[in-house]
Amino acid sequence: MAAGTGTARGRRFDSGRVCLDLVATGAGTSGGQEQLDRPGRLADWLVACGLVPAGTDLGGVDETWVARFRQARTCLDRLMTAELAGDGADSHPEDGGPLEDVNALAAVAPPGVRAVRGRSGALVRELGSAPSCEALLAAVARDAVDLLTDPVARAGLRRCEGDACRRLYLDTSRGRRRRWCSSELCGNRERVARHRRLKAVR
Repeated sequence: MAAGTGTARGRRFDSGRVCLDLVATGAGTSGGQEQLDRPGRLADWLVACGLVPAGTDLGGVDETWVARFRQARTCLDRLMTAELAGDGADSHPEDGGPLEDVNALAAVAPPGVRAVRGRSGALVRELGSAPSCEALLAAVARDAVDLLTDPVARAGLRRCEGDACRRLYLDTSRGRRRRWCSSELCGNRERVARHRRLKAVR
Protein backbone atom coordinates (compact mmCIF):
# COMPACT_ATOMS: atom_id res chain seq x y z
CA MET A 1 0.00 0.00 0.00
CA ALA A 2 1.50 3.29 -1.08
CA ALA A 3 -0.28 6.10 0.72
CA GLY A 4 -0.81 9.58 -0.61
CA THR A 5 -4.18 9.57 -2.30
CA GLY A 6 -7.81 9.96 -1.35
CA THR A 7 -8.43 11.29 2.14
CA ALA A 8 -4.82 12.40 2.45
CA ARG A 9 -5.61 15.24 0.08
CA GLY A 10 -9.13 15.84 1.37
CA ARG A 11 -8.28 16.55 4.99
CA ARG A 12 -10.11 19.71 6.06
CA PHE A 13 -8.90 20.32 9.61
CA ASP A 14 -5.38 21.33 10.57
CA SER A 15 -4.91 21.84 14.31
CA GLY A 16 -1.41 23.26 13.99
CA ARG A 17 0.31 20.20 15.56
CA VAL A 18 0.40 16.56 14.54
CA CYS A 19 -0.43 15.35 18.07
CA LEU A 20 -3.60 17.46 18.05
CA ASP A 21 -4.39 16.27 14.53
CA LEU A 22 -4.44 12.72 15.89
CA VAL A 23 -6.87 13.69 18.66
CA ALA A 24 -9.10 15.30 16.01
CA THR A 25 -9.59 11.96 14.25
CA GLY A 26 -11.90 10.69 17.02
CA ALA A 27 -15.66 10.35 16.83
CA GLY A 28 -16.19 13.06 19.46
CA THR A 29 -14.98 15.85 17.19
CA SER A 30 -16.96 18.18 14.98
CA GLY A 31 -17.48 15.66 12.19
CA GLY A 32 -18.84 13.09 14.61
CA GLN A 33 -17.35 10.05 12.83
CA GLU A 34 -14.38 7.81 13.58
CA GLN A 35 -11.71 8.64 11.01
CA LEU A 36 -9.26 5.85 11.87
CA ASP A 37 -11.61 2.93 11.33
CA ARG A 38 -9.42 0.79 9.05
CA PRO A 39 -5.77 0.49 7.96
CA GLY A 40 -6.23 2.36 4.68
CA ARG A 41 -7.67 5.39 6.46
CA LEU A 42 -4.79 5.38 8.93
CA ALA A 43 -2.27 5.16 6.08
CA ASP A 44 -3.89 8.14 4.36
CA TRP A 45 -3.87 10.10 7.62
CA LEU A 46 -0.16 9.40 8.15
CA VAL A 47 0.55 11.10 4.83
CA ALA A 48 -2.02 13.89 5.27
CA CYS A 49 -0.53 15.05 8.57
CA GLY A 50 3.03 14.87 7.23
CA LEU A 51 4.33 11.97 9.32
CA VAL A 52 5.39 10.15 6.16
CA PRO A 53 6.03 11.49 2.64
CA ALA A 54 3.51 10.70 -0.09
CA GLY A 55 4.37 7.48 -1.88
CA THR A 56 5.86 5.81 1.21
CA ASP A 57 5.28 2.06 1.29
CA LEU A 58 2.81 1.52 4.12
CA GLY A 59 2.05 -2.12 3.40
CA GLY A 60 2.69 -3.01 7.03
CA VAL A 61 -0.20 -0.91 8.32
CA ASP A 62 -2.81 -3.29 9.72
CA GLU A 63 -5.53 -3.45 12.36
CA THR A 64 -2.88 -3.59 15.10
CA TRP A 65 -1.59 -0.20 13.98
CA VAL A 66 -5.13 1.18 14.01
CA ALA A 67 -5.69 -0.04 17.57
CA ARG A 68 -2.38 1.39 18.79
CA PHE A 69 -2.93 4.80 17.19
CA ARG A 70 -6.41 4.97 18.65
CA GLN A 71 -5.03 4.04 22.07
CA ALA A 72 -2.37 6.75 21.77
CA ARG A 73 -5.09 9.20 20.73
CA THR A 74 -7.00 8.47 23.95
CA CYS A 75 -3.85 9.08 26.03
CA LEU A 76 -3.15 12.36 24.24
CA ASP A 77 -6.72 13.55 24.66
CA ARG A 78 -6.65 12.75 28.39
CA LEU A 79 -3.31 14.50 28.83
CA MET A 80 -4.33 17.63 26.91
CA THR A 81 -7.66 17.75 28.75
CA ALA A 82 -5.89 17.56 32.10
CA GLU A 83 -3.50 20.33 31.08
CA LEU A 84 -6.30 22.61 29.90
CA ALA A 85 -8.15 22.02 33.17
CA GLY A 86 -4.99 22.71 35.18
CA ASP A 87 -5.32 19.25 36.65
CA GLY A 88 -1.68 18.34 37.08
CA ALA A 89 -2.59 15.52 39.46
CA ASP A 90 -3.93 13.50 36.55
CA SER A 91 -0.61 13.85 34.77
CA HIS A 92 1.92 12.75 37.41
CA PRO A 93 4.09 9.86 36.16
CA GLU A 94 3.86 7.93 39.42
CA ASP A 95 0.12 7.33 39.07
CA GLY A 96 0.43 5.60 35.68
CA GLY A 97 -1.62 8.26 33.90
CA PRO A 98 -1.52 9.58 30.35
CA LEU A 99 1.73 11.50 30.87
CA GLU A 100 3.59 8.29 31.60
CA ASP A 101 2.01 6.63 28.56
CA VAL A 102 2.96 9.52 26.26
CA ASN A 103 6.51 9.60 27.66
CA ALA A 104 6.85 5.86 27.03
CA LEU A 105 5.81 6.33 23.40
CA ALA A 106 8.21 9.26 23.00
CA ALA A 107 11.16 7.21 24.30
CA VAL A 108 11.37 5.23 21.04
CA ALA A 109 13.39 6.67 18.15
CA PRO A 110 11.23 8.36 15.48
CA PRO A 111 11.65 7.43 11.79
CA GLY A 112 14.95 8.37 10.20
CA VAL A 113 14.71 10.77 7.27
CA ARG A 114 17.00 11.72 4.44
CA ALA A 115 17.01 14.14 1.50
CA VAL A 116 16.99 12.66 -2.00
CA ARG A 117 16.69 14.14 -5.49
CA GLY A 118 13.17 14.06 -6.84
CA ARG A 119 12.25 13.79 -10.53
CA SER A 120 12.54 17.56 -10.94
CA GLY A 121 15.99 17.57 -9.37
CA ALA A 122 14.77 19.30 -6.20
CA LEU A 123 15.51 17.76 -2.83
CA VAL A 124 12.60 15.89 -1.28
CA ARG A 125 12.16 14.12 2.05
CA GLU A 126 12.23 10.34 2.21
CA LEU A 127 12.25 7.87 5.10
CA GLY A 128 15.47 5.94 5.52
CA SER A 129 13.58 2.66 5.89
CA ALA A 130 10.04 1.33 6.09
CA PRO A 131 8.41 3.03 9.08
CA SER A 132 7.36 0.98 12.09
CA CYS A 133 4.26 1.67 14.14
CA GLU A 134 6.42 2.37 17.20
CA ALA A 135 8.56 4.92 15.37
CA LEU A 136 5.56 6.84 14.01
CA LEU A 137 3.86 6.84 17.40
CA ALA A 138 7.12 8.18 18.85
CA ALA A 139 7.03 11.09 16.41
CA VAL A 140 3.49 11.97 17.50
CA ALA A 141 4.32 11.63 21.20
CA ARG A 142 7.46 13.75 20.87
CA ASP A 143 5.36 16.44 19.20
CA ALA A 144 3.07 16.39 22.25
CA VAL A 145 6.07 16.64 24.61
CA ASP A 146 7.43 19.58 22.59
CA LEU A 147 4.05 21.32 22.68
CA LEU A 148 3.41 20.91 26.39
CA THR A 149 6.93 21.88 27.47
CA ASP A 150 7.04 25.04 25.32
CA PRO A 151 5.31 27.79 27.35
CA VAL A 152 4.56 29.92 24.28
CA ALA A 153 3.03 27.08 22.29
CA ARG A 154 1.23 25.68 25.34
CA ALA A 155 -0.42 29.06 25.94
CA GLY A 156 -2.18 28.71 22.58
CA LEU A 157 -3.71 25.30 23.29
CA ARG A 158 -7.50 25.47 23.06
CA ARG A 159 -10.53 23.21 22.86
CA CYS A 160 -13.28 24.20 20.44
CA GLU A 161 -16.25 25.91 22.10
CA GLY A 162 -18.67 24.50 19.54
CA ASP A 163 -21.52 22.33 20.75
CA ALA A 164 -20.58 18.64 20.71
CA CYS A 165 -17.10 19.39 19.35
CA ARG A 166 -14.01 18.28 21.24
CA ARG A 167 -11.33 19.31 18.75
CA LEU A 168 -8.10 20.72 20.11
CA TYR A 169 -6.11 23.33 18.23
CA LEU A 170 -3.39 25.94 18.60
CA ASP A 171 -4.71 29.48 18.64
CA THR A 172 -2.24 31.58 16.70
CA SER A 173 -4.73 34.36 15.93
CA ARG A 174 -3.99 37.99 16.78
CA GLY A 175 -4.93 38.53 20.40
CA ARG A 176 -5.58 34.79 20.74
CA ARG A 177 -9.34 35.25 20.59
CA ARG A 178 -10.17 32.26 18.41
CA ARG A 179 -13.06 30.24 19.87
CA TRP A 180 -13.69 27.49 17.35
CA CYS A 181 -11.69 24.83 15.54
CA SER A 182 -13.18 26.15 12.31
CA SER A 183 -15.03 29.40 11.71
CA GLU A 184 -16.71 27.79 8.70
CA LEU A 185 -17.99 24.76 10.66
CA CYS A 186 -18.41 25.25 14.40
CA GLY A 187 -18.28 29.04 14.20
CA ASN A 188 -21.00 29.15 11.57
CA ARG A 189 -23.15 26.71 13.56
CA GLU A 190 -22.86 28.94 16.61
CA ARG A 191 -23.77 32.06 14.60
CA VAL A 192 -26.83 30.32 13.12
CA ALA A 193 -27.90 29.09 16.57
CA ARG A 194 -27.46 32.59 18.02
CA HIS A 195 -29.55 34.07 15.20
CA ARG A 196 -32.33 31.56 15.85
CA ARG A 197 -32.29 32.31 19.57
CA LEU A 198 -32.60 36.04 18.89
CA LYS A 199 -35.49 35.46 16.49
CA ALA A 200 -37.27 33.29 19.06
CA VAL A 201 -37.03 36.08 21.67
CA ARG A 202 -38.51 38.72 19.39
